[in-house]
Amino acid sequence: MPRRCLLTLSAAAAVALALAGCAPTASTDVAAATNHAVTDASGTATVFISGDTNVQSLWTDAIIPAFEKANPGASVTTTLDLHGEHDAQTMAKLTSSVQAKEDPGFDLIDSGFIQAAGKAGLLEDVSADNIPNLATVPDTTVKAGAGFGIPYRASSVLLAYDSDKVKTPPTTLDELLKWITANPGQFTYNSPSTGGSGAAFVTTVLDKYVSDKSRTAMTTGYDQSLEGEWDKGFDELKSLGSSMYQQGVYPNGNNQVLELLGTGAIEMAPVWSDQVITAQKTGTLPSNIKYAQISNPSFTGSASYLGIPKTAAHKDVAQKLSDYVLSSEGQALIASTIAGYPVISLDNVPADLKDKFASADPSTLRPTYYSQMASDMNNLWDAKVPGQ
Repeated sequence: MPRRCLLTLSAAAAVALALAGCAPTASTDVAAATNHAVTDASGTATVFISGDTNVQSLWTDAIIPAFEKANPGASVTTTLDLHGEHDAQTMAKLTSSVQAKEDPGFDLIDSGFIQAAGKAGLLEDVSADNIPNLATVPDTTVKAGAGFGIPYRASSVLLAYDSDKVKTPPTTLDELLKWITANPGQFTYNSPSTGGSGAAFVTTVLDKYVSDKSRTAMTTGYDQSLEGEWDKGFDELKSLGSSMYQQGVYPNGNNQVLELLGTGAIEMAPVWSDQVITAQKTGTLPSNIKYAQISNPSFTGSASYLGIPKTAAHKDVAQKLSDYVLSSEGQALIASTIAGYPVISLDNVPADLKDKFASADPSTLRPTYYSQMASDMNNLWDAKVPGQ
């Protein structure tokens, strides 16, 4: 985030803050591009999802039914790898399938390994030629997909806290670390391999000791030689263990963290913006849980990307499904279902969303580590941090 922010948020204000910065900067051509719905898709497709159950629900309960209704000739199914626990095996399967020129068994991928798969030459090239609604996505966000990633939503990690018990929440990382040690048992985060909110906390602590040059390299590619710069951060994370809720034991996944907050077992934790907003909307998280962003550095966040395997059997349906996700209707579904932030130009979203997301810009977020760097981070955390 470009500047320090702290607000007590309503759901609408949280959406704006989580992507705080300036409004999306689209070129004149992007702003003028015409966004359209897809109404001529025909055939079947499978979406592979590597993530949490809320992302699966987005697809199965919102996007797919609406897409099939608009396209009666199309049928879409999903397969879920919860928390991405088998990403390495999926990448291996995708690699072998593409090399053998065989169908990998899925046609559209929603996963954090899109960047690595694309750089390995495993994904179809995409542009406004085969995904027309990409023309309505700001250039910076499109370019981050490197010609193979299809941006479709954005979110960031925020600091959630019990406002009944925490009257003055931390506003910087250093303040947060001091608060954790001064309030033992009242903070936790999920192990980073089981969810992005915990991974964001770990990443942010590590980044406290990583140079700007190294961090840029870690977010854009794989360089194992830089991992020594994580040592001080891992030492700090290890030292925090005695102050965690249930010393040395960490929740399994983003949802367990939200449950601990909702039941009052803890007073503070990092959470995904879309998940906490949705939980309060559905009543599973009480209204006394507030949320804000920290600074110096902020927690991470980014646009999420889809990818189409080069040897997918149903590329045409996958392309049209991706195009539908980037339609005004698709982006509105994402916003209403999981409080995901639009990635298309705000000139192409409904008026109520344009007002709500007026200050949202995915390009201002601090990106997460490159997928192979993140995998190493998770393994090193497992080895260095838990336990006494």
